[in-house]
Amino acid sequence: MTEIKDNIYNHSCNDNAGNLQNLSAFEGRTLLIVNTASKCGFTPQYNGLQELQEKFKDSGFSVLAFPCNQFGGQEPGSSEEIQEFCTLNYGINFPIFEKVDVKGEDAHPLFKYLTSEKKGLLGSESIKWNFTKFLINKKGKPIARFAPNTTPEKISKEIETLLNS
Repeated sequence: MTEIKDNIYNHSCNDNAGNLQNLSAFEGRTLLIVNTASKCGFTPQYNGLQELQEKFKDSGFSVLAFPCNQFGGQEPGSSEEIQEFCTLNYGINFPIFEKVDVKGEDAHPLFKYLTSEKKGLLGSESIKWNFTKFLINKKGKPIARFAPNTTPEKISKEIETLLNS
């Protein structure tokens, strides 16, 4: 069984070029971690995520996208195809990591940690769909979980509050 760590900075993930990146590189920043997909009904949320990135990046904020193909096969592309899709269609300039599993036995340890810390509807740990969002404070602790249908714009106030704390 994978050890659950006490903050996200103890986790490493592959970036979309396959290079291992320790999340301690984001230490001291407020983060919004999102499992994403390119062929999902929620994919237009990339616009709102990019708007949050632009609005708050100079205040110590970043969106981190983790593509996932576990929900309806809605992220079938390679890392290059995903990056190209996001850049061309949404002008994304926040980090997009390598595709991961976010639920089940093979879930990435980061998502095991996030879901154990912030439960979903009715106390469920399992992520139910693409664009589930986790708001992380400057100390690397998850402080809120948002359902896929919660738009990025609706999270803006919580981000602002964290950035000012």
